[in-house]
Amino acid sequence: MIVSVHQPHYLPWLGYFDKIDRSDVFVVLDNVQYKKREYQNRNRIRTAAGVRWLTVPVVTKGRYYQKTGEVEVDNEEDWRGTHLRTLELSYRRAPHFGPVFDGYAAALGAKEWTKLCELNVATTRFFMERLGIATPVRFESELGAPGEKTERIINICRALGADVYLSGAGGAAYLDGAAFEAAGIELRYQQFRHPRYPQVHGGFEPYMAAIDLLFNAGDESMEIIRSGR
Repeated sequence: MIVSVHQPHYLPWLGYFDKIDRSDVFVVLDNVQYKKREYQNRNRIRTAAGVRWLTVPVVTKGRYYQKTGEVEVDNEEDWRGTHLRTLELSYRRAPHFGPVFDGYAAALGAKEWTKLCELNVATTRFFMERLGIATPVRFESELGAPGEKTERIINICRALGADVYLSGAGGAAYLDGAAFEAAGIELRYQQFRHPRYPQVHGGFEPYMAAIDLLFNAGDESMEIIRSGR
């Protein structure tokens, strides 16, 4: 069994879904410390004027050590309306705009989101469905897997009965390969080269949110993601 893990991201990029697609189980790290100014509450899209961030406002003041599963969405502002209007203005001429936009709007409007993790997982599931990814999703907090860094990952793998851990390429900087070997778990690193595809505004800008690919490529999106392996 191949297991991968990641913090819950908002509008994840292509490599995030490549990792999920390669795994037998994907674990959401909802029990680790939340980090500001990363990708948990924001991501990038293309507009006619260039790259733009879409950011979900969250409550962080005085909450320096909160975990990813505890982060609250700040619904004092109409961030959902802003995101949908921006997506419509940016992608309405894209070949597959209609069904992708309607589906994402329904996902955002499914409830009044109070927890960022719940929002991110729900919208990630929407993208997985559009991409045809059926990998089961579990939560770290359900598994009772203590520890830090390598120990935490090994304990997650043990809790699930996994014999292979699929890490992002950045894991090479902090994971202890010898500890995985001693635990009888194979450590693999994701090798993903960002594929090119036609974008509505011309040229090509990599590392956009995966919704950019879906708007532009529709049902061919998963094939394009897999071409990056």
